[in-house]
Amino acid sequence: MLSKIQSILKYRKQFISLLVGVPSYEKYVEHMKIHHPEQEVKSRKDFFCEAQEARFNAKGGKISRCC
Repeated sequence: MLSKIQSILKYRKQFISLLVGVPSYEKYVEHMKIHHPEQEVKSRKDFFCEAQEARFNAKGGKISRCC
């Protein structure tokens, strides 16, 4: 039972990030190292700012959401 709880807690941050539409920085870094090793990896702050810009400013400044 304890191992199951630990497993759930391990993925809580990832779940919450996906729930609110924030991509995973760790997955981004992993992808960059594997597929684009010659390119510089963005800082966590730059990655987050770019993700927010793409999400909220993608349609000419009009926020696109379901509700």
